[in-house]
Amino acid sequence: MADIVLNVEVRERTGTGGARVARREGLVPGVLYGGDKDPVAISVKMNEFKKALYTGKLLGHLVTLKYGSETQPVIAKAVDMHPVTDTPWHFDLYRVDAHQQIKIEVPLHFQNHEASPGLKRGGTLNVALHEVELMVPADQIPEALVIDLTGLDIGDSVRSGALTLPKGAKLSAHDRDAVVASVATSSAMQSGEAAEEETPDAAS
Repeated sequence: MADIVLNVEVRERTGTGGARVARREGLVPGVLYGGDKDPVAISVKMNEFKKALYTGKLLGHLVTLKYGSETQPVIAKAVDMHPVTDTPWHFDLYRVDAHQQIKIEVPLHFQNHEASPGLKRGGTLNVALHEVELMVPADQIPEALVIDLTGLDIGDSVRSGALTLPKGAKLSAHDRDAVVASVATSSAMQSGEAAEEETPDAAS
């Protein structure tokens, strides 16, 4: 899942002064922590960090930290924004082991709309959840969970318990038996049915 790579530099100066120096040099200061190692003050070029942040796949997701020729998986735990300029001000990265259980939100993607009888008849797909929270090994985190709409008719729904999860993954308690999506009658269908009811019978 880690398709975002953050090229980091190690900051020699820590604290507020070090962070201020980093920002003057066009960098976003941050901290790498977790595991059995000490925290490390790091930084990333502002333009690279913004690009990663605005993909929507940075915060709370598994990303690859790169320092020189070394790489390691990390979770972006927090990103602080400047209250006035709304630019990235500071970030926290958390070290993870490849097989460590991670709590993470994974997006849901829907496919085969054309194979749903209900949608072909003009129904509407009502999406209740756009993502679900999983406990999953770090090396098994999926880009998304795919839901097949084949065969769904008006009134049918998909529950989270029917999702195909990666090996070793479990849904968090609050998402364990939730309605993910349903196929409902659209307003256009309702209008059409109402018009048919109002049309006088030609034989009368």
